[in-house]
Amino acid sequence: MSIGIRPLGSRVLIKKLDAEEKTAGGIILTSSAKEAPQIAEVMAVGAGTEDEKMELAVGDKVVFSKYAGTEVKYDGEEYTILNQKDVLAIVE
Repeated sequence: MSIGIRPLGSRVLIKKLDAEEKTAGGIILTSSAKEAPQIAEVMAVGAGTEDEKMELAVGDKVVFSKYAGTEVKYDGEEYTILNQKDVLAIVE
């Protein structure tokens, strides 16, 4: 499935998952109280480089650095493009 954005080199395109609507104790959070999620789904990956091979695949759920990447709006959706090295872990 192509979404129209193809990252270059060792970059990946992610879509953040929705923030939690309520706390574990049942308190419903307003939009200003919600913390931005740091878990996302990989939507597209670059080919990698000679120095850094691509370790991620489309569909992986990942944890990424809080202030990493560049946010992009495309076709009504919000995405983030970031370097593969800014991905901290794959969620299994």
